[in-house]
Amino acid sequence: MLLVAAGMSLLGVAGCRGSQDVDGGSATQGAEAAGAASDGPAAAPASAPSVPSSPSASSAPPSVAPSPTPSAPAPTASVSPVAAPRKLSAAESKPVYELDAERKVVALTIDDGPDPRHTPTVLALLEQYRIRATFFLIGENAVQYPDLVREIAARGHHIANHTWTHPDLRSLSDAKIKDELERTSDLLNKATGKPPTWFRAPGGDWSTESFKIAADLGMRNMAWSVDPRDWARPGTAVITDRILKDVRPGAIVLNHDGGGDRSQTVAALKTYLPVLIDSGYYFTAPPG
Repeated sequence: MLLVAAGMSLLGVAGCRGSQDVDGGSATQGAEAAGAASDGPAAAPASAPSVPSSPSASSAPPSVAPSPTPSAPAPTASVSPVAAPRKLSAAESKPVYELDAERKVVALTIDDGPDPRHTPTVLALLEQYRIRATFFLIGENAVQYPDLVREIAARGHHIANHTWTHPDLRSLSDAKIKDELERTSDLLNKATGKPPTWFRAPGGDWSTESFKIAADLGMRNMAWSVDPRDWARPGTAVITDRILKDVRPGAIVLNHDGGGDRSQTVAALKTYLPVLIDSGYYFTAPPG
């Protein structure tokens, strides 16, 4: 599994148990893949996301600064862009599969939203446990529910790019890939005032061109190391068991709040989040 040292130096950590010291910083208490109109993913995720080549492992990332507690409810007014994205190098654009295995941290990532049925409940759970998460949003959902996009950001979570229509990028032309990523980044920038700095390919199916385009748009690529396949709705108990069995220090956990009925995922979150917190895990999210 790969992690990218350059990218992880920006990570922020949210703790689980009130004020704790994590790598010298004070952290507060911490803590399916489908198209926008269907219950199943455009390409079913494997146990590990596929990429054109398998990057070699690297050393653990440097220590991270603590994340603030999620803020109050979102504003309803639109926000103008505040900054242009910084273009990244090819090395910086390699996918990150997990974090620092030397520290008991977990990155919780939520894909395929926003969804008016499930996203508000997920946000309430994250606020209850004071967890910061990363929401990989689909553009055509974000444009339909702009208030939810702003609420996610206002509550202190990070908003990331998950393409406009959730396609298999390997089957698209270079021009179409650029449109999928650029159009989504522009929308999220306008909605939140910040260009997204992370991208996730639907199904983990990156292409060589998508790496280049994401880098040009200032986005690193985030994969995952724990996939309960909640998008397939295998049952709340199965989702919970898979996560608790596979989670380990530095894990990036994949869940979904959009793309269909995600009530099983919501129920699983209610079960496994307090278990991880009681086990001493902290939750981290990349800078937005």
